[in-house]
Amino acid sequence: MTRFLISEAAKHVGEKVTVAGWVSVRRAHGKIVFIDLRDRSGLMQCVFIPSNKEAYDAAADVRSEWVVALTGEIVARPEKMVNSDIESGKVELLVENLEVLSKAETLPLDVSTDGMEIGEETRMKYRYLDLRRNRMKQNLIMRYQVIKFIRDFLSAEQFIEIETPIITKSTPEGARDFVVPSRLQAGKFYALPQSPQQYKQLFMVAGLEKYFQIARCFRDEDQRGDRQMEFTQLDLEMSFVEREDVMALNEKLLIELVQKNFPNKKIQEIPFPRISYADAMQTYGNDRPDLRKDKEDKDLLAFCWVVDFPFFEKTDDGGWTFTHNPFSASKPEFAQDLMDKKDIGAILTSQYDIALNGFEIGGGSIRNHQPEALEKVFEIMGYPAEEIKEKFGHMLEAFSYGAPPHGGIAWGLDRLVSILQNEPNIREVIAFPKTGDGRDLMMDAPSEIYPKQLKELHITIDKPKAKIKK
Repeated sequence: MTRFLISEAAKHVGEKVTVAGWVSVRRAHGKIVFIDLRDRSGLMQCVFIPSNKEAYDAAADVRSEWVVALTGEIVARPEKMVNSDIESGKVELLVENLEVLSKAETLPLDVSTDGMEIGEETRMKYRYLDLRRNRMKQNLIMRYQVIKFIRDFLSAEQFIEIETPIITKSTPEGARDFVVPSRLQAGKFYALPQSPQQYKQLFMVAGLEKYFQIARCFRDEDQRGDRQMEFTQLDLEMSFVEREDVMALNEKLLIELVQKNFPNKKIQEIPFPRISYADAMQTYGNDRPDLRKDKEDKDLLAFCWVVDFPFFEKTDDGGWTFTHNPFSASKPEFAQDLMDKKDIGAILTSQYDIALNGFEIGGGSIRNHQPEALEKVFEIMGYPAEEIKEKFGHMLEAFSYGAPPHGGIAWGLDRLVSILQNEPNIREVIAFPKTGDGRDLMMDAPSEIYPKQLKELHITIDKPKAKIKK
């Protein structure tokens, strides 16, 4: 017999169906045995009565989290027994046959709660069990729905989704790279991408005009609640646009995403307010202000744009570095100062950040599409000519062959979904995240590799020297 999902089986009152899933609870009331069966679509009460002797006897051995298939008739519950807390609460399954598909040892953690009372290390070690809880399942379902909505929206706007390489070149982009040793090119290294920034700009040079990607990004940096070394971005780029074009498209996307996928949420102000970086710092003390009028309201969303960032800031050694992205263009009125390397601290960039309830959820800019202007940025940052050519020569050369004006943005998808789901950090909306200190306890990573692998990669490990006892 064909297996039905619980949500579908509940619609077939008076019919014989088969459902399968995990036993959430087994309980006995007098001579009647009840099993609450759970699958990805919901929960259903299943009833075993003595007259169905084979199934009734088999139910005596069943325990929580066993995987079973149950066949029987869907019947309406008496009106006073309806459970309004579950979608299938108006019906139950009168079981005629029980098949045990898999037995389960006693679980090392309780999956019937929201999990917040359980330590991170236990939850991460047994993540495949942690994901059984309803809260985690709903987080992943909503994450999927958000990504699907984004794909559909941008496709309708004539964007095309293109994948970019995961193994690439190490370049200074603001965070520490994860490096990958080359076996075939001894002593040389690839890097995992901090973002697809350079590739998406090269798509614009190629004439593709509208690109997006749900991109995996990697940064070897210290962890905290809203940061992971491996994370997901919505990454997009557009040609022949100005700042207003990119901001308008993204604002429309965010508004429709919330209204159609989170109808219980209220956007505080449309269109989104705009605040200059200087005003944000002076008024709120940060560049991601929380503008909610009622911060106790979990369903209130206060989006805002932050604009007019300084292009450069001083480094600890007195030099200059970029505040956001070396590929950004200055605001048009500062273009000549950039070329002249004049009044560097006063140059404003075309950068625009989008903040939500006190968190930065995205940032982008109009790009430097003139190779001479991009080269000036690296000169201001103190790169000698030979290093500029080594690290960024491919970009400068590409722009020399005719690059359109272009700009884009990247959203932190993990962070956005965690806010929309009222979760305290992004680990709650990532299927298999790392712990706060960057470990994967489930897979026991990072771990050592075999000496043979090290030899193939031309790597020698320096072991700590033993201390000499005096």
